[in-house]
Amino acid sequence: MSELDYIQEPKATYGFQSYENLLIWQKGMTLVNDIYKVCSSLPKSEDYVLASQIKRVAISIPSNISEGWARKSEKAFANHLKIAFGSIHEVTTQLINNLYHLGIDDTKYQELSKMLNGFIKHLYTKQQRNS
Repeated sequence: MSELDYIQEPKATYGFQSYENLLIWQKGMTLVNDIYKVCSSLPKSEDYVLASQIKRVAISIPSNISEGWARKSEKAFANHLKIAFGSIHEVTTQLINNLYHLGIDDTKYQELSKMLNGFIKHLYTKQQRNS
């Protein structure tokens, strides 16, 4: 994938008009909405344990993408994308390996994980070329 595959509007200062134009951020926000729906189906006894943790991890995905973008440094951006990448795997683990059968299709998580990994590699390759 090229850098342009991750945005939906023309490039501007620092490469992107806004983090909201990043497809990875948009997909992250969709996952947050999905997580909140799933958590509402968990038993009340899980509100303060599993549901709370899954929600915090899920919201950290688009939050780290937007924070990294705001740093205006490709190195900082790549670092925050790596944190978001880790959070995807954390939330996937929590959803799959829990006591309740939630019927989760992890295709969206896998897709976002691949996109983030590709974008991270792109930024590091670009940094190495510019060094």
